[in-house]
Amino acid sequence: MIKVVFVCHGNICRSPMAEYVFKDIVEKRGVKDSFYIESRATSTEEIGNRIYPYARDELIKHNIKGYESHRATQFTRSDYKTFDYILVMDDNNLYNLKRIIGLDVDNKVYRLLDFTTNKGEIEDPWYTGNFDKVFNQIDNGCKCFLEYLKETNKV
Repeated sequence: MIKVVFVCHGNICRSPMAEYVFKDIVEKRGVKDSFYIESRATSTEEIGNRIYPYARDELIKHNIKGYESHRATQFTRSDYKTFDYILVMDDNNLYNLKRIIGLDVDNKVYRLLDFTTNKGEIEDPWYTGNFDKVFNQIDNGCKCFLEYLKETNKV
């Protein structure tokens, strides 16, 4: 089983969107049983909060379900041992994650868009309001990540 965690600042916008998008993709492609998928925050600001309403609305717009019981949780040092792939949304998330885990000695940490041809950061829609653009970036990143896993015979 491949254990994947998506990470952003508060775990109420980008990382839960990625979690539920990826769950939807692997289910539709018939490989759901090969994965364990969650999401986390690097901060404590939103711990316990539900998915942000605009992020939820974007998932609803794309008929993605499962997010209803989501509550924001923070990434912990022990999570580093648990997960095989730790996928962050931007460089600030990467920096803050390294403050929690120290060095990425097992090379588990990646930016989600590093699996696409448009490598880079996924902007924070909390500030920009671009939830549709962010959804498309996440969807593309998740699909490309799954292709990477298939090409490297991990799934």
